[in-house]
Amino acid sequence: MKSCGVSLSVAAARRLSAAADEEKKMAAGKASEPEEDAPRLSAQESDALARVDSSLFGDQRLQEDGASMKALLVKAVRCYEALILKAEGKVDPEFFCQLGHFNLLLEEYPKALSAYQRYYSLQSDYWKNAAFLYGLGMVYFHYSAFQWAIKAFQEVLYIDPGFSRAKEIHLRLGLMFKVNTDYESSLKVRPEDSACSLTKRYRAAKEAYESLLQTEDLPAQVKAATFQQLGWMHHTVEQLGDKANKDSYAIQCLQKSLEADPNSGQSWYFLGRCYSSIGKVQDAFISYRQSIDKSEASADTWCSIGVLYQQQNQPMDALQAYICAVQLDHSHAAAWMDLGTLYESCNQPQDAIKCYINATRSKACSNTPALAARIKYLQAQFCNLQHNSLQSKSKMLPSIEEAWSLPIPAELTSRQGVQSTGQQVRPDRHTPQPQTPNWYPSPQKLQMRQNSSGQIRASLPNGPSLPAHPVPRAPSCSAPPLANGPLPPSVGNNHTPGTRANGDVPYLHPNTLPHNCTSPGDTRKSQHLTSAQGLQKGLGSLWAGPNGDRTLSSSASADGGPHNQVGLSATTPSEPAVNHLSSPSLQRLLAHLVPIAPLLFKILFYSAEITFFFMCNVTLIYRNLGKNGLSSSSILLNKCPPPRLPPPPSPPLAKDKLNPPTPSIYLENKRDAFFPPLHQFCTNPSNPVTVIRGLAGALKLDLGLFSTKTLVEANPEHLVEVRTQLCQPADENWDASGQRKQWRCESSRSYTTIAKYAQYQAASFQESLRVRTLHPSQLLTLSIRAGGPFKQVKFGTNIDVSDEKKWKLQLQELSKLPAFARVVSAGNLLSHVGHSILGMNTVQLFMKVPGSRTPGHQEHNNFCAVNINIGPGDCEWFAVPEPYWGVMSEFCEKNNINFLKGSWWPNLEDLYEASVPVYRFIQRPGDLVWLNTGTVHWGQAIGWCNNIWWNVGPLTAYQYKLAVERYEWNKLQSVKSMVPMVHLSWNMARNIKVSDHKLFEMIKFCLLRTLKQCQTVKEALVAAGKETIWHRRSRDEPAHYCSICEVEVFNLLFVTSESYSRKSCVVQCQDCARKASSDLDGFVVLQQYRMEDLMQVYDQFSLVSRFI
Repeated sequence: MKSCGVSLSVAAARRLSAAADEEKKMAAGKASEPEEDAPRLSAQESDALARVDSSLFGDQRLQEDGASMKALLVKAVRCYEALILKAEGKVDPEFFCQLGHFNLLLEEYPKALSAYQRYYSLQSDYWKNAAFLYGLGMVYFHYSAFQWAIKAFQEVLYIDPGFSRAKEIHLRLGLMFKVNTDYESSLKVRPEDSACSLTKRYRAAKEAYESLLQTEDLPAQVKAATFQQLGWMHHTVEQLGDKANKDSYAIQCLQKSLEADPNSGQSWYFLGRCYSSIGKVQDAFISYRQSIDKSEASADTWCSIGVLYQQQNQPMDALQAYICAVQLDHSHAAAWMDLGTLYESCNQPQDAIKCYINATRSKACSNTPALAARIKYLQAQFCNLQHNSLQSKSKMLPSIEEAWSLPIPAELTSRQGVQSTGQQVRPDRHTPQPQTPNWYPSPQKLQMRQNSSGQIRASLPNGPSLPAHPVPRAPSCSAPPLANGPLPPSVGNNHTPGTRANGDVPYLHPNTLPHNCTSPGDTRKSQHLTSAQGLQKGLGSLWAGPNGDRTLSSSASADGGPHNQVGLSATTPSEPAVNHLSSPSLQRLLAHLVPIAPLLFKILFYSAEITFFFMCNVTLIYRNLGKNGLSSSSILLNKCPPPRLPPPPSPPLAKDKLNPPTPSIYLENKRDAFFPPLHQFCTNPSNPVTVIRGLAGALKLDLGLFSTKTLVEANPEHLVEVRTQLCQPADENWDASGQRKQWRCESSRSYTTIAKYAQYQAASFQESLRVRTLHPSQLLTLSIRAGGPFKQVKFGTNIDVSDEKKWKLQLQELSKLPAFARVVSAGNLLSHVGHSILGMNTVQLFMKVPGSRTPGHQEHNNFCAVNINIGPGDCEWFAVPEPYWGVMSEFCEKNNINFLKGSWWPNLEDLYEASVPVYRFIQRPGDLVWLNTGTVHWGQAIGWCNNIWWNVGPLTAYQYKLAVERYEWNKLQSVKSMVPMVHLSWNMARNIKVSDHKLFEMIKFCLLRTLKQCQTVKEALVAAGKETIWHRRSRDEPAHYCSICEVEVFNLLFVTSESYSRKSCVVQCQDCARKASSDLDGFVVLQQYRMEDLMQVYDQFSLVSRFI
């Protein structure tokens, strides 16, 4: 659906012209009455205004018209206001929308907001007008009301992904998400969209930086940050001149940055990169050493040093540097990849495989397919090698396990010691003149130490030697593979520093709004200073860190997600969240919002754009933020506006009903387990969660097959994802200091094996025997009350047990369950997907110690879930009914956490205050917990236990409806739906007979919409002369998703010609493909189903009687 702004503006202009003519006739009869001439628009002016709407904001064409266009807009505003005043506001709502557009183009933001809000209140189907939503979003963005702006922009892309200013929206969404510390969403900016606009702006960014530096009495921290950005930009952007001049200017800027702030570790690191690129070895490594001294230990710095060692053929030194990097940041994909390449070059494939696996688990990994192919090849090669021959060969390097326990270099441990004691080195306030570290040789010694090839190589008395003429990010020589096969990634090209920093875009924060409960004063002591705090301290402190230094963290998120990302904390909300279109009154809004100063905004916007330009050139896998597919592809049953958060149930529950008893059913024998009313009770929407007690005994399930002892005996080397968490009471969630409650549930991710986690589990239990006088929960409570530091626990999660060859006995045992709870059954929607979705229609295992937490969430696409406690310990659960998920999402938004992708642990006091009921219960060994459709839940182990888990989709209209609603909500939020609902719906039509009328109507509607879409696309391809290539689906072939926007792609797959020639088939949706090439040059279109076959399936899918 295209934006209706232009067509509506034409109608409004014509109505206005007609009204003016009528007014002229009436005025002719009142010549005796003196009155001021009312402004009137000519037919030519009306036609010109008919093509004007909010999409022209900032457009170059509008700027070229200059004064004439501005005069016309001013006249139009006066004319519209006069007409509205005369009609006492009783005019077509489109007049208000156009008035909002004109005021927006004139940058009269208060008037634009007032007009837009009036249009919203009068026009029931306002959501169909993309130009209105875009204009409203731009006003909110101007006032830094980012939460409302995000919602408005997302709706624009949902109803019209081809909107003319879509690229602008993507960029602004990325900037706003970054300010809100939602870095994962911020990085989902389509590279080609960003690069095409950002490459035109870096010169303007340079001018803006230099203009800012001319400001008198500029605060030192702002000056340092500006010089840092300016220097790094010149080092990385090729278009700013020849390399020699660029590097010289970059070094000058970074030196001036360090004059203003000698403690900036990031500036020292950038300076080292610049020195190394021009071959100044000694200066480069002095800078690297200063970076380690001045900033928090940086994994990027150690990874860069490791690359240099590897390029100079110093494998042991490189190993030590890489180990430092991954110990500082367990999810540093670049270091893991480079370390794997190092091991492979030393003919140690087993260690290389482990490193590559760790790299693929990181969200920052940019070449997962290549690594996966390499891992597969190395595993095959390793299995073919003779064990004895491997034993006889001496290893060049210690294994990864041995290297992990090697002592950390003295230069790193000394820095950590300084950090732990809080010591600060106060450098001279003038130009920093760092002394040469004692570990670096003198120039005389440097000249004397040369290897046989003539390369200079410096040595470290207390550590590895340093290579000569390093180029930290240049491609290194490829490591020799074991044999033929896909090559590993090149060393040193695997990451970009500073991609999760928030300090380099010092926006005014939306938390200045009265609705936001964020309390800047409650931030963690270790956090960077936020923009909201900068408002209180003035512009000079906007870019400051905790100690006045501006920091740019270069390490990636430790768990690949938002769990460890630093964000603002939240206190108890003082006011409920409001919808972006239910905003406060104009006077109230303007009383609390401060527009961004023009020059400052220009600086900030260009700063952020250049930052994104750097990332786009390196991380080409980042997705198109907010790209949601055509609205015509919506599979919701009725034509309705974009999905919205549901309001809380009304009336609110009484306080004595906020802790309802959890439905529990006790089974005595097998007959009870297969009694049909049990299935009906569990799937009843009025029962959010059900505990089936005594299930294992009634069915004689051998839970010992899932015990830690049996798991170790069966597959000791099986991979286990480990979450390192803080051990806390189950009903509380504190920050690391134990001083403040929070919603953010922090954890870090690593990997181990079943055997090693079993050792940890046993050691944890043995340690508890020493203090066996108290229950674990009592010990946790005491540690909180005493104010002592929290103990860390490791939670073994997401253990895949789907391989029937490895886990045959375990999977067979689960076939004893009643049909409605089995992993595979005819009545389970997920059994009709046709391929495995790990963790949903396959079994996952969890290994726990007391304190292991599963943060709050809903299951993917709102499917049901089954969880069985293996024991021997208990688990404590919390659950909230599905109708309250909107309230939970608003709480997450207030606390700067992404509801769908973030990690959060609700504050029970907040929930009770908002009248949200919470089910709370204990799951004992042998108990089965059934989580009904859409139930929000979280839980914690209070003993040592294992659990097994999978999802189930009951064949009901309620389940299908909620799954489809979440499918569309995911599109709006730019989140991939794990269950391909279109693909599933067609398989259901082929495989099952439906007697439920509501379910039948919804499935039939989905088939009709997708069939129509396929036919429309096919006809458009034929008209354009683009042929489709027949590509029949293979057995167990997964559903396809767009590699750019991650929406499901059904039947017609748009594949780049290059990937098709390589038979890798990187799929895109039609919209993304046409954005890359409007005439689809460079793409081939694969067709997986014949239209005749789809129409036959549609015709044969019919409602059957319940009594047949």
